Amino acid sequence: MADNPPSEPAPAPVARSSRPVSEALLNDKWDHAISSFLIRSSLGLSFGVVFSVLLFKRRAWPAWVGLGFGAGRAWEEADASFRKGATRPGTDGMRLVRS
Repeated sequence: MADNPPSEPAPAPVARSSRPVSEALLNDKWDHAISSFLIRSSLGLSFGVVFSVLLFKRRAWPAWVGLGFGAGRAWEEADASFRKGATRPGTDGMRLVRS
């Protein structure tokens, strides 16, 4: 049998500094905004292409309009998400401004 040196205990895991909650929330909002932008823009573009082929004799403008509508909708949703402040239960979604 081989002589194995006594095994040392595994080192304790190093505690990593966790991100602040505000940074995590901001990262989540950015992730949602970017994914929403890509999804809505591609859906708008695809609807534009379909309408272009079916109704507008394969012109390019319906595809660009669809892309613009999708991107604009995603932009407004992301803007509302970033502007949303803390709300109280009785304020019906009104923004809480702290002084």
